[in-house]
Amino acid sequence: MRFLALACITIVGHLLVVGILATGMTDKGATERDFIAYWSAGQQLAHGANPYDSRGIHLLEHGAGLSDDQNLRIMRNPPDAFFLVLPLGFVGPTPGILLWLLALLASVSVSVGLLWTLNGRPDNYFHFLGYAFLPVITCFKAGQVGIFLLLGISLFAFLHRSRPFFAGTALLLCAIKPHLFLPFGLVLILWTAVHRQFRILAGFCVALAASCALSYHLDPPAWSQFSDLLRTGGVFDEPVPALSVYMRLLIDPHTVWLEFIPVTLACGWAVWYFWTRKDRWDWLDHGMLLLLVSVLCAPYSWLTDESVLLSAVLFGLYRAAEAGRSLVPLWIIGSAGLIETISNVQLTTPYFLWTAPAWLGWYLYATGRIGIPKGRRSGEAVVAN
Repeated sequence: MRFLALACITIVGHLLVVGILATGMTDKGATERDFIAYWSAGQQLAHGANPYDSRGIHLLEHGAGLSDDQNLRIMRNPPDAFFLVLPLGFVGPTPGILLWLLALLASVSVSVGLLWTLNGRPDNYFHFLGYAFLPVITCFKAGQVGIFLLLGISLFAFLHRSRPFFAGTALLLCAIKPHLFLPFGLVLILWTAVHRQFRILAGFCVALAASCALSYHLDPPAWSQFSDLLRTGGVFDEPVPALSVYMRLLIDPHTVWLEFIPVTLACGWAVWYFWTRKDRWDWLDHGMLLLLVSVLCAPYSWLTDESVLLSAVLFGLYRAAEAGRSLVPLWIIGSAGLIETISNVQLTTPYFLWTAPAWLGWYLYATGRIGIPKGRRSGEAVVAN
């Protein structure tokens, strides 16, 4: 009954939020969010056009109210993300953004519920902090897709033991930004081979094949168009607040391959980390650390992408509470991020470089991997390192 009551409260809360957002929402308001890139891509796909064509996107976005002093937004996700944006091709910007925000709200709610269940449904309300997680707030504000990545990881963690095939299909959501999961994906392949969990790999391959078939049906040259966008669209010229990007800018701004050094080293570490724990590997513990390192070392990432790290942050929060460790470090991190958000600090500035290392530091502290572990209460299990 308690779970049903919480579910009802959450649903009603979502409807209220969407109702508030609907008040005064216009096409012009939609153009002020990254959402407009997904809407314009969906419009192009629905009309048989190139979703990466800057000229067509320009006409659509300016027709929706984008002003001359606003930057044109083009979707940079690969064609396997077409299934996500295609429905936006059949609605206008205003109803589109309302449906999009509702989908984001539903995704974070399902994710929080799954993570709460995975952690044993503890008798506290820590899971509601997921709605106040800085990257989630920023993702919702921008209309970005990071929350869908969180849903994919949460479904995988929840289903990988009981429904491995569907756990694999859920990972299709992570494939819309594959560069964030390179070490994670490498270990997943090794794990499926060592433990013969081929149904997970089969589920992912089937979902990916279906997505690629849809993209080919909608736009046969989509992959070559996407490749052209990466080559000529200035993706690697943007001041992305990621450690890999700023490492390149400090060493040699024109040498793009430098951005891939951290993720290459992370892949090497991931293989060692898995192999030394392969017989006792736990995706709810070891996998969370792997996820944090994958996002930290990604060659290209934004604060909104860190929404996927809510799974690791909440896992650490529950472990810290069980072990009697102070939660002050997490409040400090959250408060610092909130101050930056309230101060309207732009996401393109280096002032958000600290967030991914901060989540990793919190997790290491919360799970006792660094610092002096506090004594556990009698009968509590020790989390394996």
